[in-house]
Amino acid sequence: MEETTLDLKGLTCPLPVLRANKALRALPDGARLRVLATDPASVADFRNYCETTGHALVAVSEAQGVYSFVIQKRGRAKAGPP
Repeated sequence: MEETTLDLKGLTCPLPVLRANKALRALPDGARLRVLATDPASVADFRNYCETTGHALVAVSEAQGVYSFVIQKRGRAKAGPP
């Protein structure tokens, strides 16, 4: 599966979530976005964002002060047969 990376290191709340939201809107349903951030508050921010929007927070990790979030864009509900 193809993954897009968004480097938001150095930005503070709420900018990482706002920029990630904008990037996700441009991606097709089911696509994955990897976000790199340095703001410790981004951990809670992205968990809350995904719970609210329905996107899947696939992975969260931290290495040397850089947080990595993998978000899978939710698919739109498909209408069933009448």
